[in-house]
Amino acid sequence: MDKQRRHKQARTSSCCSDEVSSIEWEFINMSEQEEDLIHRMYKLVGDRWALIAGRIPGRKAEEIERFWIMRHGEVFAERRRQLRRHKS
Repeated sequence: MDKQRRHKQARTSSCCSDEVSSIEWEFINMSEQEEDLIHRMYKLVGDRWALIAGRIPGRKAEEIERFWIMRHGEVFAERRRQLRRHKS
């Protein structure tokens, strides 16, 4: 019985997940108006990404949150510097 339970757990835990490591995220391009609106909304409502995304047509809450993390997270600081150097 224990052997069957372990085999079942192995099958379910090895299932592919839709989550992607934050290191593998692609940078999200936002227009200046979108960025401005995200910053202003964040000041008003905090990290209620679905509420913010509802104000920007065509954007999902996950995109807004990922944009915010990538823009303001320390992990991505070096990557932002590299992109700036590459653009100039």
